[in-house]
Amino acid sequence: MNTPHVVVVMGVAGTGKTTIGPLLAARLGVPYAEGDDFHPQANIAKMSAGTPLTDEDRRPWLDAIGAWAHGRAGLGGVVSCSALKRSYRDRLRAAAPGVVFVHLTGDRALIEDRMSHRQGHFMPTALLDSQFATLQPLQADEAGVDVDVSGSPEEITERAALALEDLPEPVQ
Repeated sequence: MNTPHVVVVMGVAGTGKTTIGPLLAARLGVPYAEGDDFHPQANIAKMSAGTPLTDEDRRPWLDAIGAWAHGRAGLGGVVSCSALKRSYRDRLRAAAPGVVFVHLTGDRALIEDRMSHRQGHFMPTALLDSQFATLQPLQADEAGVDVDVSGSPEEITERAALALEDLPEPVQ
């Protein structure tokens, strides 16, 4: 991989996007951006209250992440973003055509257990069902890889980095 990818670490809440994202960025030698930081305050308040976001709520958030990814084209970067629906990923790809996805996947019980032990995060475990209901896994025509979240963060990061090596060069 000569040209660094702009990587979106995606998946339902609790899969470890905020843990794996910075580790993967460090492994790849590129900057990391926390997707939650792109949310408008209204979205955070809604999720904190246990209310799932609508597609309309997500548009400015996805556009902000897409703008960041576009700015990193040719330079590389890693950003976390749930990107649960194909339409969300399409919106990100429209903003940054060379973006690739690392879909963190795992057993629901493991993810729920990890979520229940998080401290200081606005996403309640009660929204996990809505996350799984919304999830549309990566399709064969989408640039990306699925990475299982069992094991240590270092093991997951290594699996992700190795899987990314097999992807074609990003489109600029």
